Amino acid sequence: MCGIVGIVGSAPVTNRLVEGLKRLEYRGYDSAGIAVVNGIGVTRRRAEGRIVNLEQVIADDPTDGFIGIAHTRWATHGKPITKNAHPHTADQVAIVHNGIIENFKELRAELEATGRKFSSQTDSEVIVQMLARYVGQGMTEDKAFFSTIDRLEGAFAIAAIFETRPSEIFAARHNVPLVVGLGGTEGYVGSDAYALAPFTREIIFLEEGDRAIIRPNGVDIFDRNNDKTDRPVTLTNIDITRADKGDYEHFMQKEIQEQPESIARTLAHYGDPLSGELYTTVAEADFAKSDRIASIACGTAFLSAMVAKHWFERLAQLHMEVDIASEFRYRTPALPEKGPILFVSQSGETADTLACLQYCKRFGLPTYAVVNVEQSSIARAASATLPTLAGPEIGVASTKAFTAQLAALACTALSAARARGKLDQSQTEAHLADLMTAPKLVAQALKLEEQVKQIAISLKDAQHIIFLGRGINHPLALEGALKMKEITYIQAEGYAAGELKHGPIALIEQDTPVVVIAPWDILMEKTFSNVEEVISRGARVILFTDEKGAKHCEADVAETVIMPTAGPMASPLVSTIPLQMLAYHTAVARGTDVDKPRNLAKSVTVE
Repeated sequence: MCGIVGIVGSAPVTNRLVEGLKRLEYRGYDSAGIAVVNGIGVTRRRAEGRIVNLEQVIADDPTDGFIGIAHTRWATHGKPITKNAHPHTADQVAIVHNGIIENFKELRAELEATGRKFSSQTDSEVIVQMLARYVGQGMTEDKAFFSTIDRLEGAFAIAAIFETRPSEIFAARHNVPLVVGLGGTEGYVGSDAYALAPFTREIIFLEEGDRAIIRPNGVDIFDRNNDKTDRPVTLTNIDITRADKGDYEHFMQKEIQEQPESIARTLAHYGDPLSGELYTTVAEADFAKSDRIASIACGTAFLSAMVAKHWFERLAQLHMEVDIASEFRYRTPALPEKGPILFVSQSGETADTLACLQYCKRFGLPTYAVVNVEQSSIARAASATLPTLAGPEIGVASTKAFTAQLAALACTALSAARARGKLDQSQTEAHLADLMTAPKLVAQALKLEEQVKQIAISLKDAQHIIFLGRGINHPLALEGALKMKEITYIQAEGYAAGELKHGPIALIEQDTPVVVIAPWDILMEKTFSNVEEVISRGARVILFTDEKGAKHCEADVAETVIMPTAGPMASPLVSTIPLQMLAYHTAVARGTDVDKPRNLAKSVTVE
């Protein structure tokens, strides 16, 4: 994820800002930059790629000051080029931003109508342009900052500096972690405590909606209503494992919450959310000349490919086989004559998947790696890479990597449909626009956490749980069951709802928990028939649906979780979120080791 470091004090900050950025490299990034206030005003240095490139830019054109902000960016809106790198500046104001501004299009149009000129493709630039506009209208910097924050929708951690306030950093957070550091004669702000470890051990974890004005001798903190408040000071132990979790109890919880940004970043690699353009993928030429493709994966990655099968076959009319890598290896598979074959893996080191890739290469087939680590073995061995940009995922149970895989595969399916002439330009743009709503809708789905938590607590003593879904929701039922069994150790099984009468309904007895994933679609009535079947046999049904589905459901379900209404492309990503939260909170209620479940490893690098 993107990283923020800020320092305000009485000594030069440039070298220390860069040092702080280096401590954030583990989060992943594609550009970096700093901005400082000095006798010249706000000066900025930015570079694409690694921090060493930024160091060279600073060496060639030095700048320094006693206050500054720095950022490592992983693109969510706009290509990873210098003009899109942070910090962004306007009229001697500079900002850095982690997260997503969901209403940036509306704000940008409003600001452009007043004559503001934008220089980047990012959602983040609306923040600095609005700050500059408000100050230009005569507002104080405090009022301008608070007013700007109140206009923003989405997820964000922000730090800002003003030429006219050379001893203060303004900061705010909403759905994205941000910490303040205290140093006696200096103040700090950072994405996490680890970034500030060289400077201070005294950390304040800002709470949801907080705004802060950080000075060398202290900090003023305001809540979401702009009322001044106090937050406790924590003495950190400078342990990267603890610091990176911030104020979350587990990495899995943190990574669930990071999904609006990780999905947006992945989507931005494949299409422009501002113009609606779907970029050409490296596989388009192979899709155009093929009538059959395959995907090979393990575990959660296999289930993401099962979801993608629906997109490839419905949109591109391209037959897709989905195979488990460990099974594919030990038979004589009938391979597509022309391919391509997609190999899906979070780590890119999955032993079975890598072996399958090497097998397919011997037949001269085009191979594509759908991986989260572009320097991994699978990525290096494949013909080309279709990256997922989830960032480092520490929790063993995959969460943000899964939704990033869905985002990448959905865009790739659109690319295949266009290459095969099955979608025209307007249809492609409409489907992409649907997909681009996913980060916003996922952020809304995350707000269901308290309701899902209460349901999870009621499941902690369950002996077994059944998950049901139809169509594209069938693989999600399998994924929901997998998450549940991975981290709670409850026997959980996922089934296609239409298969109930072919055996699984024998498992239903009084109070058996049955989780049904059923946002409104053409199969809804059939799904509700299956719901009635299990209720009549004593099941306790927990229904995950949307507003229209809830309105049409007449069954006597025990719990209904109403998810945000999503289009057919975004829907699987949105529906995944409450399933992840359900497993997570059930595991917490049972007291299991959520991040390191027994017998499991993050990367399966042996057979």
